[in-house]
Amino acid sequence: MPEHVHVHVHVTPLHRVSVTDAAAWHQIVAASVTHDLPGTPPPGPGQIHAQLTQPGLDSQRLTWLAHGPDGDAVGVAALRLFTAPGRDHVAELELHVDPAHRRRGTGSRLLSAVVAACRTENRRSLVAEIAADGPGEAFCDRWGFHRALTMNYLILRLDEQDEKEATRLREVAEAEHPGYRLTGWTGTVPDDLADAFAAAKSAMDDMPVGELDYGRVEWDADRVRAMAEVVAARGDTLLTVAAVHEDGTMAGYTEIVLPQGASTRGQTRGQTGVQTRVQQYDTAVVPAHRGHGLGLWVKAAMLRRLRAEHPGVSEIETDNAEDNVHMIAVNRQLGFRSCRRTHRYQLDLADA
Repeated sequence: MPEHVHVHVHVTPLHRVSVTDAAAWHQIVAASVTHDLPGTPPPGPGQIHAQLTQPGLDSQRLTWLAHGPDGDAVGVAALRLFTAPGRDHVAELELHVDPAHRRRGTGSRLLSAVVAACRTENRRSLVAEIAADGPGEAFCDRWGFHRALTMNYLILRLDEQDEKEATRLREVAEAEHPGYRLTGWTGTVPDDLADAFAAAKSAMDDMPVGELDYGRVEWDADRVRAMAEVVAARGDTLLTVAAVHEDGTMAGYTEIVLPQGASTRGQTRGQTGVQTRVQQYDTAVVPAHRGHGLGLWVKAAMLRRLRAEHPGVSEIETDNAEDNVHMIAVNRQLGFRSCRRTHRYQLDLADA
């Protein structure tokens, strides 16, 4: 079919996601990710179902399915509406069209529905993450988005590390940092650390965001607990390692999320032949404690913890803003290597 030939596409909002809807959604996302991001494992059916049915942190989700003339699902769109004060002007877009059905107007029909919902919800910024040099860039340009931030994705392949690298990692993790101690937990932060952890979360406020109008939110003990509950409700496992100063303040931390089904305690690495990729969440060092190598320390300790507790994990994926040179340098010291780039585009709805 020639490019940009429009066919009849019916876009339906999903007020209640059925098992059939979730299965169709997964099929489209898997096809889209496989086509646009070779080498990136697409989310599994359980992850998609949880994403569509479980509430997010301080946000609500609107979803749409697009069906072609024969009734088959050909595209999906999800809109995350942030609700916390300081970020309630922002919405995030996820949009996928089955590669076999692109250039037929499906993406434009879905985005029209999304933009109309943004206006109804009084949003002024719509943010989308697009693979660099992929077809989504031209699509965003046509719709008036502007490129606001470039992200560098990196992968650490734990199953390819040799003994020399493992020894260096152990030395970094065991290095002394006078005045500081390491601690860690699974899931919700312990009560005696909750306030300190919430204060440390605010250290993420100065991370590079380019021209994105993302706003900011305030962290407190209740919010960090709620974040952990959201991860658990999806069936995922949240691991945290933190550096605590002798005065009781939390100086820095790092988080890893294992997708549901990836908890592999006691499994021999490579036993199943299936590569398990986990996601890096936040890593931050509080400004007053920077310059002591704490970021490298907590991340090295997390890698050792993964090896000990979850030996089936073979890959860790992280992302950094391209101008976050310090954290990129830390990750490279640990063995992370660049695997892809994305751009975060923003549509300023007041101007659209």
